[in-house]
Amino acid sequence: MRRGLSHDVDSCSSSAALLLLLHLLLATLFSISGGADTLTPDLPLLVDGSTTLTSASGTFQLGFFNPSGSTNRYIGIWYNRISPQTVVWIANRRSPITTRSGNLSLTTTGTLVLTDGNSSILWTSGAPDSSLSNPVAQLFDDGNFAVHESGSGGSDGFAWQSFDFPTDTQLPGMILGRRRLRNGTDLDINITASTSDSDPTPGPFVYGLDLRGDPQLFIWSGTEQYWRAGPWNGGWFSGVPEMVDTANGLLRFDVRPNQTTYFRSDQSSALLRFVIHSSGTVELNVWLESRQSWNRIWYAPKDLCDSLSSCGPNGYCRQIITPQCVCLQGFHPRSPTNWRLRDGTGGCLRTTPLDCRNGTDGFVILRNIKLPDTSTSMVSASLSLDQCRSLCLNNCDCTAYAASNISDGSNGCITWTTSLTDITVYQSSVGQDLYVRLAAADLESEPSSGRRQNHFVVIIVTLTVSIVVLSCLAFCLWRRMKKRGADIIEATEENDLDLPLFDLGTIRNATFNFSSQNKLGEGGFGPVYRGKIGEDQEIAVKRLSKTSTQGLNEFKNEVTLIAKLQHRNLVRLLGCCVQEEERILVYEYMPNGSLDILLFG
Repeated sequence: MRRGLSHDVDSCSSSAALLLLLHLLLATLFSISGGADTLTPDLPLLVDGSTTLTSASGTFQLGFFNPSGSTNRYIGIWYNRISPQTVVWIANRRSPITTRSGNLSLTTTGTLVLTDGNSSILWTSGAPDSSLSNPVAQLFDDGNFAVHESGSGGSDGFAWQSFDFPTDTQLPGMILGRRRLRNGTDLDINITASTSDSDPTPGPFVYGLDLRGDPQLFIWSGTEQYWRAGPWNGGWFSGVPEMVDTANGLLRFDVRPNQTTYFRSDQSSALLRFVIHSSGTVELNVWLESRQSWNRIWYAPKDLCDSLSSCGPNGYCRQIITPQCVCLQGFHPRSPTNWRLRDGTGGCLRTTPLDCRNGTDGFVILRNIKLPDTSTSMVSASLSLDQCRSLCLNNCDCTAYAASNISDGSNGCITWTTSLTDITVYQSSVGQDLYVRLAAADLESEPSSGRRQNHFVVIIVTLTVSIVVLSCLAFCLWRRMKKRGADIIEATEENDLDLPLFDLGTIRNATFNFSSQNKLGEGGFGPVYRGKIGEDQEIAVKRLSKTSTQGLNEFKNEVTLIAKLQHRNLVRLLGCCVQEEERILVYEYMPNGSLDILLFG
């Protein structure tokens, strides 16, 4: 009797223990599939997508996914509440899972391991930079996936983190540049574009911080520099003047002395990201909840002036104005023939050699510019601008100087000892001042007070006469038009035609590089796009098809004819573009009118 009772008790105990174990297992599985933020060594993530990690606030999610148009599986992080899926990090972008099974697991020593259905290791995080006794991998609300000791908090305790190994996206709080790990090794952190939207394999374009000289943000295409943001001046990157307005109230950059940079959002609720696309374009996007879409608030490169070699050494690029390339004062084109053909890549040569020994050299100021490439420059943060001038004059190799920090006046010192490259002059006043060293013969002499007064009188008289003449001409033209009352206004002489020429880069920028979303229609000649120049000038761009048999002279004749014929019922021809085998007509855009007859033939 006792044996039977004992046996029944043991059976009940075993059953209870089994039920408890099963309950705990189901609870754990339900917890991770239902959105836990932590991965432990005893519970892997499965490739079938049944298990995911979700950050505490629900902003980010980690799991397996396949890109649009691909059957390959990747482990990645994406925004949890945004559709379509926007991926911000991929672990195995070089080694996708092609089998139906696989998992991501955490070892007891703190290493993340991704295996496929054949138990082949496709990706591993590597040994952590510090020893762990009870490791966990946690997905945080900033999008960072980190391995740390269970129960510890703060990034200082991370033994490994995804922010150190980004893909094509920089999130707020993620640094670019060089970071020293806890084991003493230095890690260079950049973001790299994917090959395509369906293939996350790293492509040729890389966005990151060049640590040589005065650090600058660059886009590289392979080993070639593709775009440069310019050095940090204490408030923004010299080559990104849009940051002055964009950063106000939305984001803030921080550049640390240990050669790293990162940005953070001034609005905790705003979702921001920098992303580099397979085309080589880097963008700053913000999520608009009201529209349920990403809004691009900045991008680069934009135009010819963003090209590093557009105007060559000792030349500078002017936005909008044609010709865009101009030699610095005291310099002349290396190849006048190429310069006349609007090819400024050869740059400019110094007209008069510097005379360092006799101390007759001086400086000319170039204002509102993107500072030249600082990869080989020297920076002395403690010097004043006057001390910087003396430092440059005392160095016979010095070619220019500028303030390194303009956030509170002009402080610090940057000096150049080589040719000055990649300079842009801005239309607004958000650029910096550059002091270019010249021989005395190339410096403009300072006029005396008497000469200054005479110059002032000449300017006033010239302006007054010009205003009177223009007023008379305008009045005569008005009288003539009123008297004739005709619908058609023709130019009196063929040589009077002065049609503006638009730069191809300006047109590409206005139409978002001839985006299909801006396309209005297409005729036998080619497509027509809607665009915008400046803040409020809307245009219609007629782009001649490259397969058209129309020759250059025929195109010019067409432009001349349309420009001469201006009718009140026809849209106005604003200009044209003949550049890089492109033949383009630019008309005013009439949203409520009919452009079919004129634009589509």
